[in-house]
Amino acid sequence: MEEREIVERLEAATALLEKTLGWLEERQGALSGQVERITATVEQSRREAELQDKLAAAERELAELKAAAQNPVTPVRRTVPAGTAEMLAKRGIGDGPVDVRALDAALSGLSLEQRIAVKTQLLRAGSIA
Repeated sequence: MEEREIVERLEAATALLEKTLGWLEERQGALSGQVERITATVEQSRREAELQDKLAAAERELAELKAAAQNPVTPVRRTVPAGTAEMLAKRGIGDGPVDVRALDAALSGLSLEQRIAVKTQLLRAGSIA
């Protein structure tokens, strides 16, 4: 009888171990699902934080652009000094847009510094681009 008792006890222990193994496998499946949900939540939180940072940067840039648009810009001088206009008129260049080749030909008798000064004045006046 002793041997039969040992066999019964071993069978009971085996059944209990199989039941425990099944429970552990179910628990592992549930835990891995929880880990996946936690990972997804963390990734979503990171993405939301990244998007919030981008939104804040875009809002700052928009506010800067609005502020810049509201501040009046100092008007650019649109007239050429009288001396420059007179010198150009003597060489056949009048008011309005100036052809760069004609301007270079008209300024050929001036020194480099004088040519730069005249072209700078014309650029400020918007006569040449």
